[in-house]
Amino acid sequence: MKISCVQMDMRLGEVDHNFAHAQDLIRRAAAEDRPDTVVLPEMWNAGFYPLDLAACADREGERTRAVFGPLAKELGINIVCGSVAARKADGFYNTALIFDRTGRVAGEYDKIHLFTPSGEQERFQAGDTLCRFTLDGHSCGIIICYDLRFPELTRTLALAGLDILFLPAQWPEKRAPHLQTLVRARAIENQMFLALCNSVGTAGKTRCCGGSAVIDPWGEYIVHAGDQEEICTGEADFSILEGIRSSINVFRDRRPELYF
Repeated sequence: MKISCVQMDMRLGEVDHNFAHAQDLIRRAAAEDRPDTVVLPEMWNAGFYPLDLAACADREGERTRAVFGPLAKELGINIVCGSVAARKADGFYNTALIFDRTGRVAGEYDKIHLFTPSGEQERFQAGDTLCRFTLDGHSCGIIICYDLRFPELTRTLALAGLDILFLPAQWPEKRAPHLQTLVRARAIENQMFLALCNSVGTAGKTRCCGGSAVIDPWGEYIVHAGDQEEICTGEADFSILEGIRSSINVFRDRRPELYF
């Protein structure tokens, strides 16, 4: 699977601009790199996060569905549509939508772990359902940003069988070393590929660090972006998974009866 991570610089609260810019970048990725799957960062529609959330949130994800489902079908690609600020019946959510090549919604995920140091839990509702989905016959999962710091979430997804984990993020520059350490650790310990799509630019006083990447199950970078807006593209060769998992069979050797 050839994957393009769109390391986007969005404008805080400028939804129309961000929608147009995301579409332009996806079209550019499709034309230049011909990926199977394109990934957007966390909260690309509004930034993390706008003061007037009610004005920026996508009601039930309707605009995202209306724009990116047809775009995926037109371009013949999968779109892991990062996450958007979404307004649902019971409040606001940080919601990821995934579209397959036909434009169908292949998966939907509401961020489970809200970042309390910045007060995210005061503005958003937390999700309560894990998300696995299939793209091009491959088993996929998704988590969002702060979820990365909870290894039990990723391991639970991995135990169900994952080829690749997608991670849209708005990770700040001051904690960039944590991001790079944790994404490699999650790929290694769960013997899977990981596609990180972080944002760049500044929201308020917070600057995001970029560093988007496709990482293999050995923790090696297939491709690794810098700290400016760019599209980084790398190929995940899923044929290597069986050999890695049979040579170091951590899933067979687990002793879950002792863990809890």
